[in-house]
Amino acid sequence: MHLSSGSADRLLEALDPEQREVAVALQGPVRVLAGAGTGKTRAITHRMAYGVASGAYNPREVLAVTFTTRAAGEMRGRLRALGAEGVQARTFHSAALRQARYFWPRVYGGELPVLTESKLALLGNAARRNRVQTDQATLRDLASEVEWAKVSNVRPDDYPRLAEQRGRSVTGIDAATVARVFATYEDVKRDQGRMDMEDVLLCAAALLAEDERVAAEVRRQYKHFVVDEFQDVSPVQSALLDLWLGGRSDLCVVGDPAQTIYSFAGANASFLLDFPKRFAGTTSIELVRNYRSTPQVIVAANRLLAGSSSAGVQLRAQREAGPEVAYSERPDEVDEAEHVAAQVLELTQAGTPLREIAVLFRINAQSEAFEEALAARNLPYVVRGAARFFERAEVRQAVTLLRGSARSGAGDGDGDGLVGSVRAVLAGMGWSDQPPTGRGNVRDRWESLHALVSQAEELARTTPEADLTQFVAELDRRAAEQHAPVAEGVTLATLHTAKGLEWDAVFLAGMQDGTLPIVYAEGADAVEEERRLLYVGMTRARVHLKISWSRARNPGARAIRKPSRFLTGLRPEVGSDQSDGDRAAKRRRGVANCRTCGRPLGSTAERKVGRCEDCPAAYDEELFERLRAWRVERATQEKVPAYVVFTDLTLQAIAETRPTDTAGLLRVNGVGQAKLTKYGDDVLALLGDAS
Repeated sequence: MHLSSGSADRLLEALDPEQREVAVALQGPVRVLAGAGTGKTRAITHRMAYGVASGAYNPREVLAVTFTTRAAGEMRGRLRALGAEGVQARTFHSAALRQARYFWPRVYGGELPVLTESKLALLGNAARRNRVQTDQATLRDLASEVEWAKVSNVRPDDYPRLAEQRGRSVTGIDAATVARVFATYEDVKRDQGRMDMEDVLLCAAALLAEDERVAAEVRRQYKHFVVDEFQDVSPVQSALLDLWLGGRSDLCVVGDPAQTIYSFAGANASFLLDFPKRFAGTTSIELVRNYRSTPQVIVAANRLLAGSSSAGVQLRAQREAGPEVAYSERPDEVDEAEHVAAQVLELTQAGTPLREIAVLFRINAQSEAFEEALAARNLPYVVRGAARFFERAEVRQAVTLLRGSARSGAGDGDGDGLVGSVRAVLAGMGWSDQPPTGRGNVRDRWESLHALVSQAEELARTTPEADLTQFVAELDRRAAEQHAPVAEGVTLATLHTAKGLEWDAVFLAGMQDGTLPIVYAEGADAVEEERRLLYVGMTRARVHLKISWSRARNPGARAIRKPSRFLTGLRPEVGSDQSDGDRAAKRRRGVANCRTCGRPLGSTAERKVGRCEDCPAAYDEELFERLRAWRVERATQEKVPAYVVFTDLTLQAIAETRPTDTAGLLRVNGVGQAKLTKYGDDVLALLGDAS
């Protein structure tokens, strides 16, 4: 049974033209290239809901797949709100595990092997059998390498050869030894009747590949597939998806090649990029309207990727203008952290909530200075990246105690209301208003419990009459959908952890060469992935984006660091540009004196065009207008604002200096190597015609 056509059509009213195009493309294959902040989840959930409401889909025959339980939970919540509650939204692993548990006893007899929560103990056993001494850090590296090999369909016997080809390594252990430990790990696991998360995918794939009855039953159950974040699909996930499809093509995939940041873990963006080659007749749609960030953020993000192999869709900002992107070079990491914390305090005093501010960095070890600087100003913070919230032991215990208190009525009728009741229960677990001074497990436990307090405060604000029973019900709903409550504090997270999230204000800290790109990123592909990582970080910001780096690690140390190479062409001139006497950098910065009167140039705008603001323009007005007309034409073709091609100031400088070759054009402020490659021939041709 389905809704009327009018009800179905009303689902489309909230969509922009490109999102609507996605929603009405009900028959696959469909590929959606969705830029950051363009509403991809809205588009695909409305597509599924529209398919159900119009009668094109039976909701129980639709399977939506994504990569995180949080994303799957968000999708389920949206589908329920849109009237498509019967649609299944799961992670790859969740869907595969459900099928494996159901079919394994029927095909092989007996229960499915027990899923192990961690590889470390089994890998430690395997390492000892091979007389390999490991610490916890090395064991974690081995675990990551085994995961990569398994999702990439690399067997232990093939590992040494393929590891060398693909630049894989584990510090302190040669590839042959890694292969032996890998093979022994598989034996130990099998002997103990256990399986890991990668085995879940492999078992499900084996069941479908080896038993036609299983394959037929799964294919009867699911007839329509939607896969989110398709740029992150691994070879084994792609193989499982192919088995689910069984030669059919009713598949919609959504992704952004510019946000491919998990290649090291086996993700392969070629499945998204080459999708039309694998599925004939693919409908390909681009989502380009960014609703998250200001034009200033979007211009910087687009410029970061322009001319690189990572360039994806050209985002078009839909929000009103905001503050300019801020760049700051600091003498050392301590000073940088103090500077960031001071700006965080200013933002909070101006009204930005703590939960809407994030400090992002490349590696976890960078967090220490920021934790200390924030704590010194009594600014609460939350470090992201722990286990899933509702799976933490302290959270499970807290919810159990809260449920018991609600049933006994212990919190009813007291003068402190919901928040007071929650605080009282958690105080019995050792929670207090003041966080512990150290980091580690004690701090992690406090943050978990404090997040529950923050959620109680949020519920009390939105529903003043809510009691403990309603709060527990809200926690149960969130647990079912894997929605972790957000504590009221500044978020500290790595760039990888930040993917899929957004904040009003984002600080990208420690953005120096050697950290981004990370020093061990070897080869063009690895370095390019680091560029995409910065792009992901930049596009997390809604309004405020502040990028900083430090010249030295410690105060008083030698200042030898340089800002990340990826910021070239985005940031203004800084002290480190002058310190090495780089003549090429000086040429890029343009003239220091007015070419008309010879006086020193004071402002950025004056240096841009090479003359004082009050001096008469020396450029050919007719040439300038021809350049502007060409710019409008290119901007229209590329579907970007005209200033993204070149600003007026850059066009004025070109018209005034009239360069005759690429070297001369490159000396004009606002013309970098990427724009020279993209537009240089056109501009020089126009200049040649005007001479």
